[in-house]
Amino acid sequence: MNVINNSRRNFIKTAGALAIGGTLPISLVELAFADSSQNFSFAYISDAHIQHIKDNRFVRNWDRGLIRAVAETNLLLPKPDFVMFGGDLAQLGSKAELDHGAQILSALHGDVRYVMGEHDYYLDLGEYWEKLFGPQYYSFDHKGVHFVVLNSIRTYDDWTFKRWPTAEQRMLEMAGLDNPNSSPFMVGEEQRLWLEKDLDKVDKNTPVVVFSHSPLQKIYKGWNFWTEDADQIQALLKPFKKVSVIYGHVHQIQYNQIGNISFNSVMATAWPWPYPQSYAQAEQYLPKLTVPMNRADPFFERDATGWQFINIANGNADLNFTLSDNTGRIVRYNDKQKRPEDTLYQDEQTRIIPQTHY
Repeated sequence: MNVINNSRRNFIKTAGALAIGGTLPISLVELAFADSSQNFSFAYISDAHIQHIKDNRFVRNWDRGLIRAVAETNLLLPKPDFVMFGGDLAQLGSKAELDHGAQILSALHGDVRYVMGEHDYYLDLGEYWEKLFGPQYYSFDHKGVHFVVLNSIRTYDDWTFKRWPTAEQRMLEMAGLDNPNSSPFMVGEEQRLWLEKDLDKVDKNTPVVVFSHSPLQKIYKGWNFWTEDADQIQALLKPFKKVSVIYGHVHQIQYNQIGNISFNSVMATAWPWPYPQSYAQAEQYLPKLTVPMNRADPFFERDATGWQFINIANGNADLNFTLSDNTGRIVRYNDKQKRPEDTLYQDEQTRIIPQTHY
């Protein structure tokens, strides 16, 4: 990948790499094929967390982050074939928050597709979301690639329907990270059966890209970086030659390889989320190659947010991250090792110890 040009005025494409300038979590994804005429790109924005205060007032930090991301996406050249929004448009799932977020996203040029997050879901179980954006899970094909969008943030029926006196209480409980009253995410039997039927129609040599909000891995249960039926979803994807899962939710850089599946997170427009060392005593299953972002200034609302290019060549993802106040990062698939690698921080002796502010 080429060196990123950090001027917002320059949007260039050279040697199969895409470069834009900015400090927001816009992902531009290029899928590369032997026949370059089949290559295409799509942009990715995620985790806006639009929060309503009162009347027409919203939390400005999260509001402005999404507005800027939309503006910079519209400046991309070449134009992406479509734009994905990766979930958590709202903070507490209200109509005011979803309407306001939808209004901001309506300024995007071209086709926009949507992934649902838990903050969008647990107030009314996605009823208003569907009116605005369509079904909670679906698939589509584009230029030889099969795309699947899952609602990966459902949970057990007892928790969802029987435990809470009001929908508002249910939403507040699921919105809190590190909350013992929360419940693990899952895709659920209904969607797993649908996914199995959907994938049965797809040739096993076809590249498959899955968009979910939660990781489709079991990473850290305490923060719900966890999908309860992740193993079953991975089993359905196992027969395919190359699979990429792209997810939001975690507000940080993560990457992992499980068998034929490459996992990569995208950044948030709202705020970053570090792994506090104070939780080191808790059971966790962090991917071995994940490196926490360094925190430059915890009082700066854009600190450690960023954007990245994702180049998917032959089904493997290379990510080039630019962080607003930190050293850039490159996560590149290593063909020999058959896994993603952080090219700057593989040696633990060379890793920068993240600052802690809590």
